[in-house]
Amino acid sequence: MSQKIAIIGGGYVGAELAKSLDGTADVTLIEPRSHFVHAPAMIRTVVDPSLLERALIPYDRLLTNGRVIESKAIAIDANGVTLEDGTRVEADQIVVATGSGNAMPFKPQGADIAGLKADNQRIHQQLKTARRIGIVGAGAVGTELAGEIAHAMPDKKITLISGDDALFPTMPSKLGTSLAGKLRKSGVTLIFGQRAENLQSMTEPYAGTLQLSDGSQHDFDLIFPAIGSRAQSEVLETLAGVQKTTANRIKVDQWMRPSALPNVFAAGDVADAGDGMTIVAISRQLPWLKAALAGLAAGKAIEDIKPYKPWGSKAPILVPLGPRQGNSFLGFFTAGDFLTSKMKGADLFVKKYAKLLNRPEG
Repeated sequence: MSQKIAIIGGGYVGAELAKSLDGTADVTLIEPRSHFVHAPAMIRTVVDPSLLERALIPYDRLLTNGRVIESKAIAIDANGVTLEDGTRVEADQIVVATGSGNAMPFKPQGADIAGLKADNQRIHQQLKTARRIGIVGAGAVGTELAGEIAHAMPDKKITLISGDDALFPTMPSKLGTSLAGKLRKSGVTLIFGQRAENLQSMTEPYAGTLQLSDGSQHDFDLIFPAIGSRAQSEVLETLAGVQKTTANRIKVDQWMRPSALPNVFAAGDVADAGDGMTIVAISRQLPWLKAALAGLAAGKAIEDIKPYKPWGSKAPILVPLGPRQGNSFLGFFTAGDFLTSKMKGADLFVKKYAKLLNRPEG
């Protein structure tokens, strides 16, 4: 009998893991959304809504043998998963990869894909008429958004506000310095070391005045909150032995297990395994998970499987500023416009994920 594997969450971990196990295990992917939401492309859709249909990819062709259930998992136990309508999905192994949420229109609130499309159109129209744009938060989303708007709409006055003293302060300084230089050259104002004290919404863009921690006031026609993702960890929180860390993430042991249940694994943004909340981190977790689940299916004890080792401080990061500019840290060196554009900026991995979901583009 092939192992029954339930995967909760169809994001970057869940979709790829489900597809890779589809031929060897009895796979059930549980995901409330009808479409895969490709986050890096969603940033560009704010300036180019024509990309939206390619950034949202239906799940219906992902699996050949297994099944995708469009529902929310509300409880986990040693024998399987309970869905919101009370249905049970029995499983030998359970992988929780529920991801994280951040401000719209980059990710939908809940499972509402039609609502996300409407939000995207509305915010694009607001952006077109706005003259002064404020972006609060200069992580990957905020920095990339500033670069996308500056590239596509060079007449806008853009201000990027960060509580840190530099862009990407935990990375080698050349990365942040280069990105800051390119943003300034394209007309973006950078304000470092300041927090917005009166942010009216953490989840959606709005017009208003920002008061910063130095007392200064700044008027904007459109303010984008881009302050950090928060993990969607509710389904794990009730399990015995679970420990929450920052941003609602859940601590995992060296075999990616978040609780006292030996057959429940967590991966991606929801799991605090020592990696950042990035697609790059997931690229390291996926091969480990595939090998671990194969080992368990072959009768190995988990203790005989090599523990997971996180990237640590050498994790690569790719930060495009629109399709042609950007910088990337690739583990040993900082790459510039050409490599960043070639690796991510030009296509944003859209073709890769279309292919993963069995919808290759013509």
